Amino acid sequence: MNPDELGVEMPDVTVESTSPEQLKARIDDGEEVTLLDTRMSSEFEEWAIEGENVEAINVPYFEFLDEEIDEEVLEQLPEDEHMTVLCAKGGSSEYVAAELQVRGYDVDHLEDGMNGWASIYEAEEVTDYDGAGTVVQYQRPSSGCLGYMVYDSDEAAVIDPLRAFTDRYLEDAEELGVELTYAIDTHIHADHISGVRALADEGVEGVVPEAAADRGVTYTDQVTLAEDGDEFDVGDATIETVFTPGHTTGMTSYLVDDSVLATGDGLFIESVARPDLEEGDDGAPDAARMLYESLQERVLTLDDDVLVGGAHFSDAAEPAEDGTYTAPIGDLVDRMDALSMDEDDFVDLVLADMPPRPANYEDIIATNLGQQEADDEEAFTLELGPNNCAASQDALTSD
Repeated sequence: MNPDELGVEMPDVTVESTSPEQLKARIDDGEEVTLLDTRMSSEFEEWAIEGENVEAINVPYFEFLDEEIDEEVLEQLPEDEHMTVLCAKGGSSEYVAAELQVRGYDVDHLEDGMNGWASIYEAEEVTDYDGAGTVVQYQRPSSGCLGYMVYDSDEAAVIDPLRAFTDRYLEDAEELGVELTYAIDTHIHADHISGVRALADEGVEGVVPEAAADRGVTYTDQVTLAEDGDEFDVGDATIETVFTPGHTTGMTSYLVDDSVLATGDGLFIESVARPDLEEGDDGAPDAARMLYESLQERVLTLDDDVLVGGAHFSDAAEPAEDGTYTAPIGDLVDRMDALSMDEDDFVDLVLADMPPRPANYEDIIATNLGQQEADDEEAFTLELGPNNCAASQDALTSD
């Protein structure tokens, strides 16, 4: 909301702003950052900017609308620290920052608020990749979503693209001097709107696992359906389809030139998948057993030095030296007891502490199946928030 919508007059001061990218750089550099989040408490509790060096204070914007702000409100705010004020879209935070600046506080406000934070999309090269060409990992810090671009010679493929960043993939391919030939999904996602169809509309060959299409995908005539063992060539690199059900019945991984396994939501570098997003609590035990079989028979049988790259990371994940959320299979086996358990213990573990389901997951699934439509703004709003696709909010790995 802007001041007019709030029914108040903007104080006659100039409020400095900071971009989402600038705020992210401060956090990444280890700077102590104090945030004043003026969204409603329910929104803040569901999704906020976090970090070891981040202090987030939540005071809803309406507490600042009175001409005389309550002293109990001001007592919550540090007088000797710089604060970045934020809200959902950047309007009310500018007003709150102005009111605080008038009162002598050192403040700026976050441009575009949490919507701006959700627009950050970074790319890091997977330097330990040992196949043909190059693999880049895309990272969306606001939700922990990960995607991958594989490119070699004059061709490229993107795995688990997000619809919100359709133009980014095309622009990156153009800048690299390659043609984006494939847009590949690992499964029907429950936390973000897939970019496969949007890229297909731009002439890229969309690829969806055949087993995932069996859930009721309405656009099978517009995409290629990948079966276990199918291969897709990108220059001299080969992307092999590896069927790994469990998180969903159609969950499929993609082995990039025998070096990187894009596991979707089947296995992360800090946890394993949750098994309840397709069939709910009743179907979760059977799905957990399916996941166990996929991990033991399809993933852990690969060479120890194959890098695992999931479709998500959580706050509990530690990036590799190259800045990517990847780890060798052998390393994960050493550090994640879940990968060495017997089946019954594994099932008990993944069912014991599942986090809340992703926000709007039913609408997101229906949209990704093509069973309902959402315009770009609606799609962006649907996927705001944490992904919650792992079996546990805490890491299952040890140091």
